[in-house]
Amino acid sequence: MLNFEEQKKRVLSGLMYNDLTPELVEARRVAVELTNEYNASYGQLPEVREPLLRKILGEMGEDVFFEPSFRCEFGYNIKIGNHFYANFDCVMLDPGGIEIGDNVLFGPRVSIYTARHAFDAKERGAGACFAKKVKIGNNVWVGGGVHMDHGITIGDNTVIGAGSVITRDIPANVVAAGAPCRVIREITEADKSDYFNVLETLYDGGK
Repeated sequence: MLNFEEQKKRVLSGLMYNDLTPELVEARRVAVELTNEYNASYGQLPEVREPLLRKILGEMGEDVFFEPSFRCEFGYNIKIGNHFYANFDCVMLDPGGIEIGDNVLFGPRVSIYTARHAFDAKERGAGACFAKKVKIGNNVWVGGGVHMDHGITIGDNTVIGAGSVITRDIPANVVAAGAPCRVIREITEADKSDYFNVLETLYDGGK
């Protein structure tokens, strides 16, 4: 019999695993309790909320914030960099691992699904699942209602349009959207506005 640590390694390996073991069922229950605690802390100081979030996530940088309600399957397979913001109702099902870079923004109801149930009905009924990592680069903006399938990567600086369903890798420096999500165009110098001038002249440099 596999112990819990061996089960976690198997899940991350991409091999078929039993999703119904007592250890994994308990890990999901703990994740629900911890996210309940974090969601209930909304409105409190970062000094209160951030330690609660660190109990959930495997790794996280500075200035990581989820609006309520945040849900994950296990939590310990999620790694988030610095300056991350997720709007309302974010879901991260993380058996295969989720890695998110710095300066990433999620719109409301963004969902990441790293695991799939087996295609064979009998295997599926017996708890068979397999999982693959989702990786999101730096400076990515994901619009509202986006769904990410397992095994995909999103490159740096990319924008994902609202309502997209991502089933394959999306490169860096593009605008992509649709179901399935596809590249629409590259992001260029023409996309820059006068915002930094506005920030300096009207908002005291953003201070």
